[in-house]
Amino acid sequence: MMTSPDEIPFIPFESFEVGQVRRFGAYEVTRDEIIEFASKYDAQFFHLDDEKAKSSLFGGLCASGWHTCAMTMAMMVEDMETRGRSLGSPGLDDLRWMKPVYPGDTLSVEMTVLATKPSQSRPEIGFVTSRTIVSNQNGDQVMTFTSKGIFPRSTPGHSAAG
Repeated sequence: MMTSPDEIPFIPFESFEVGQVRRFGAYEVTRDEIIEFASKYDAQFFHLDDEKAKSSLFGGLCASGWHTCAMTMAMMVEDMETRGRSLGSPGLDDLRWMKPVYPGDTLSVEMTVLATKPSQSRPEIGFVTSRTIVSNQNGDQVMTFTSKGIFPRSTPGHSAAG
């Protein structure tokens, strides 16, 4: 059962250190979910039809890359329920789909803090840049990206990790 967002505390900016690694998630990918997502958002034959997908570059039915992004976000939100949440994100960079995601795969996430920077214009917040790697049950990287999270500062205007 999901916790109400109002009950989840924010993670303080000062709790992040460059090099810090967080591993979480175990998202089981199903054939039905792949087809449901693709039917609505990415209706290409290799996401919709088992037989036709066999002749594709992927060799079988596989999830849309955008579906992989959505499954990753689901794992991140689930992790927030136990760890705490951010104030949001201004976006991500360098999104790469490395390998197809197939029915039966179990995805997990590894996030590594690359940088922390207090906001110049808003002393009550800071930015945390992370490298995210999504892997399947065999340890194969299926997706990578770099993102920035916005977090509240415990002591606005004072020096913090940088």
